[in-house]
Amino acid sequence: MPIERVLAIETSCDDTSVAIVDHSGFVHSVISMNQDKAHRPFGGVVPELASRNHSSNLLNLIDQILIDTKTRV
Repeated sequence: MPIERVLAIETSCDDTSVAIVDHSGFVHSVISMNQDKAHRPFGGVVPELASRNHSSNLLNLIDQILIDTKTRV
């Protein structure tokens, strides 16, 4: 069974992104979320806070992109 679509996940510093890409490389959708508000009171990125936020943000972003692209897993 050939792979039709791939769920791509990227986290860097305080940004979390997901994308749905097909076998030809066409990007069907990209959704990103940043954590600017969470880190602003500290004057910069707090790694432990960023890590915890990535976990919760990923679940929400994955749910949303699967709905948006009508992709089933």
